[in-house]
Amino acid sequence: MNECRDLINTLAACLSTSGWDPGLAQFVQILLGVVLVTLAPLIIVIFLIWVERKFAARIQDRIGPNRVGPWGLLQTIADALKLITKEDITPAGADRVVFNLAPIVSVVSVILIWAVIPLSPIHIGVDLEIGALYFIAVGSIGTLAIMMAGWSSNNKYALLGAFRVVAQLVSYEIPFVFAILVPVMLAGSMGMQDIVDAQRGMWFAVLSPIAAAIFFLSAQAETGRAPFDLIEAESELVAGYNIEYSGMKFGLFFAGEFVHVLTNALLLVALFFGGWVGPFVDQLPILGFVYMFGKAALFYLFSLLLRNTLPRVRIDQMMNFNWKFLVPLSVINVAVVAFLLQVVRALGLAPASGMENDLIANLPQAAVLLAGNLVIIAVVLQLLRNAGRRDRSAEAVVVSKEDEMLPAQAAH
Repeated sequence: MNECRDLINTLAACLSTSGWDPGLAQFVQILLGVVLVTLAPLIIVIFLIWVERKFAARIQDRIGPNRVGPWGLLQTIADALKLITKEDITPAGADRVVFNLAPIVSVVSVILIWAVIPLSPIHIGVDLEIGALYFIAVGSIGTLAIMMAGWSSNNKYALLGAFRVVAQLVSYEIPFVFAILVPVMLAGSMGMQDIVDAQRGMWFAVLSPIAAAIFFLSAQAETGRAPFDLIEAESELVAGYNIEYSGMKFGLFFAGEFVHVLTNALLLVALFFGGWVGPFVDQLPILGFVYMFGKAALFYLFSLLLRNTLPRVRIDQMMNFNWKFLVPLSVINVAVVAFLLQVVRALGLAPASGMENDLIANLPQAAVLLAGNLVIIAVVLQLLRNAGRRDRSAEAVVVSKEDEMLPAQAAH
């Protein structure tokens, strides 16, 4: 029964040997895979909402959900039932088809990413050779869903909110993609399973910590989490693009957001922190789930910490941070990593064939790439320091001129 260990990939063969028609067995295999990939994130999100509310409560010195079920675990289910039973309102003049389709597209765009996330050495929905390109393309559909929601609502506030959100998401996709290029170059493949497997010897976060940091920050902005939560800036645009939504359609947008945060944490772990790689995972592949979700949980909780401690930035500050800092830094980082990879290979410092999984064999390459990243960090910090000095000097000149004008104004 060892050949039936991977349920998704070998179920058809197991059923065929049991006398099932091969075509029917393959159909059942595909159907089961789709159901598992679809239901898993939707079930997990119920628990994630409870975790987020409890985490926020502890930071804000509150108790959080504690009434429905033990420790309030059933509070999210009660809230979902409340949303389902609420009246479903569609504004007059709205494009009903697009209006009702937008929240569904928003959730589906996130769930489809799970198809290429490797959860263990043998558990993955589909191991595409262009897995990295796939989740970039599919994730971008969420931006289209927001534009659909704002435009179809027949509400100027919703449309303005959608315009601002699209500007944010499209802008931060640029450093997001440049950050993903680094693990693709290091692994020599766009397949997600290949990228994870290439980190058996050394995590890519060690080789390029800048790319990992850029990916995390861009992912925060992509999901609209603080301090980049301009997607739902209630104090400025009532409620943003989803102002006209009610009931379960309103809940779907937020379910998609919660799933997206965990999804980005899983992608960060897969691309930069070894994914399912860990001790004894080859002997017991189920441990891959433990390593994958254990690492992702750390980044998920760190994301919650940022959301509940940092204030919201202004839209101009957020866009300046992207176009004047993250984009140039991501371009420079990709160029430096590509150059150093060629230097490493030319000098024979890359791991020899068959030694890619050996930690010692990866140390020379890791030292060169890490040194390049540290140089970039030092240069960036110095540039930021000089820019801060210039700004303080300019402010001091303005203040001194204002102080000189005070006696003259008092005389008049």
